[in-house]
Amino acid sequence: MIARIWRGITPAAKADAYFIYLQATGLKEYRSIEGNRGVQVLRRIQGEQAEFLLISFWDSYDAIRKFAGDDFETAVYYPEDKDFLLAMEPKVTHYEILEM
Repeated sequence: MIARIWRGITPAAKADAYFIYLQATGLKEYRSIEGNRGVQVLRRIQGEQAEFLLISFWDSYDAIRKFAGDDFETAVYYPEDKDFLLAMEPKVTHYEILEM
């Protein structure tokens, strides 16, 4: 199993709205892809910023490609992400899960 890790930062004032947006876009799409085994969404608010950490779980790199395309290490963004995110990191990180 593979963990795909993405990180994004929004203004703290937009944190709740961004989570709702995530549910309607990326999280919904994750769940629609064969080979996705779920996602954990973590949020940490520090001062004026909210950091989101998404850890999605996949059967294989082939399953991740169904979501992200052939360049599966490139982050996937949706049209309104630019209205929330302070920066758009170009890459994600993948780890093999050895034990859960």
